[in-house]
Amino acid sequence: MFDFNYVLRGFSMIMKPGLKRYVIIPLLISVIVFSLAGWIGYIQFENFINSMLPEDSWMQWLSWILWPVFFLTFLFLIFYGYTIIANLIAAPFNSKLAEAVARKLDSDAAFPESEPLIKDVAKSIFSELRKLLYYLIRALPLLLLMLFPLTSAVASIVWLMFSAWFLALEYAAYPLENQKLLFKEQRQTLGKNKLSAMSFGAGVTLLLLIPVLNLAVMPAAVAGATIYWHEKLKN
Repeated sequence: MFDFNYVLRGFSMIMKPGLKRYVIIPLLISVIVFSLAGWIGYIQFENFINSMLPEDSWMQWLSWILWPVFFLTFLFLIFYGYTIIANLIAAPFNSKLAEAVARKLDSDAAFPESEPLIKDVAKSIFSELRKLLYYLIRALPLLLLMLFPLTSAVASIVWLMFSAWFLALEYAAYPLENQKLLFKEQRQTLGKNKLSAMSFGAGVTLLLLIPVLNLAVMPAAVAGATIYWHEKLKN
């Protein structure tokens, strides 16, 4: 019933021979993208500070407040934006990772014929955008309800439950898509084991809160979700 251990098993799986390239390449791309974003943001913010608060200005002391605000904001954006951006970048790699893990679990596993690289990349990104839309349609009303005292307590609990469900859906989608299941069919498949799926998603949520380790959570979650599919959902 409580299957958060599949995420931990995913960490062991991605260390096996033949799988590391599906982890390292998207991780490097994500680090480069966020490093560039941080560098550009730093330059632009520095120019903004210099234009608004010249060195001879009596308000120069405000820069000592604004710089920490900038860094805290950037860390906040990394925390909440990393999963979205990294998933878009890594989507094509995650599909291949899920397939490679499935082959290690069952060497006789049958997969649909591979598509051309361009089509495969476009399909993966479209799938991520569709899941993002599914998320936003449900997350935004919950966020609004959390702003009101009368509904904030209940909305916060529902938010945690929805986050666990969505992360399970996010990462289980890769092995399920490799079996040509449509998004609606993926939801139905996980919905039959909803509490189990949500416990997997809750495990992912907790690991995402741990600095540095959260960089490796995505591929581990994909691998763990593939093991979860193979052992619990396949039949």
